[in-house]
Amino acid sequence: MRRVKIFKGVETELWNLEEEINNWVEASGAKIVQVTGNIAPQTPSSSAQGFSSSDVLVIVLYEASE
Repeated sequence: MRRVKIFKGVETELWNLEEEINNWVEASGAKIVQVTGNIAPQTPSSSAQGFSSSDVLVIVLYEASE
């Protein structure tokens, strides 16, 4: 049976998101069918830095192990 798993992170911490996804894949034993991702447009920040970090969404379509 195919399932969907959604991961959310921020662009400044992509390594954390990558580690979370990799840990989940190893722990679940899922067979990945497809991975898609999206990054939200940057929004102006109220601080002097200019822009806030954008949200990153990763959607994993996988075959559940039985």
